[in-house]
Formats: sequence, C-alpha cells, structure tokens
Amino acid sequence: MKKIALSLAVLFVSLGFYMASAQAHCEIPCGIYDDELRMNLIIEHAGTIEKSMKSITELESGKDINQLVRWVTNKDKHAEYIQDIVTQYFMTQRIKFDAADYDKKIAALHKMLVFSMKCKQTTDLANVESLRAAAEEFKHLYFKH
Repeated sequence: MKKIALSLAVLFVSLGFYMASAQAHCEIPCGIYDDELRMNLIIEHAGTIEKSMKSITELESGKDINQLVRWVTNKDKHAEYIQDIVTQYFMTQRIKFDAADYDKKIAALHKMLVFSMKCKQTTDLANVESLRAAAEEFKHLYFKH
C-alpha cells in the first residue's frame, strides 16, 4: 500500500512539474519558435478579454453572481496569458540585446504588459484597444526585419 501511495505521489509531482513547464515555452533553448503563432495568441486573448469585459458589464446589475465571477476570472486569466507570452517568450527568449530597434520593441512589449494589467483592473474597453495597438506596434517592429 505504501508503494502505491509513493508511486502515486511521484506521478502527481511529476505531472505537476510537467504541466507547469508545459505552459511556458522552454528555455533550453529548443530552437522551436513560432513567433506568428504567439502574436496571434496575443490578439486572440485580447478578443477574449474584450468579450469578458462586455459580459461583465451586462451582468453587473443582475443577480447571476456566479457568471459574473466566471467572466472576471476569465478576463484576468487571459490578461495573464498575454503577460506570460510577452515576458517568457518575447522578452526572455526572442528579443536579443543587439536586435534592431531593441528599445522600441521593449517599449512596445512593456506597453502590452501595462495594458494587460489595466485590463485586469477594469472593464474599460479603451484598455483593450490600447493593448491591441501596442501589439500591432510590436508586430510591425518585430516582423519588419
């Protein structure tokens, strides 16, 4: 019985480590990058944040508190996904110190981080538009070279 419990514990710890590491792109470096996919994910997450904000606004005066909480959680989660892609993927792995327009790229990425944070703090749709504008600014800078 102890062996089974120990085996299950090792399995769960291993799975937890795998799941935690599977969410972020590796830092080995593996050499497998899909920059366009990451940009498309950022835009998709921004769309999800926008839909969440609209749903929150609709539900604010209603009695369905459970749905309201779910939309707030969803909005925050997708903002965090953007923050993870920006920091873990682009800032940590893809933007090199000697990159052309390094300062402009980092500034655009920082804007995305700030507007993702603001999206978590409010339901102001202007923050989503600013997030998208920063993403487009970065996309233009990043893919022009």
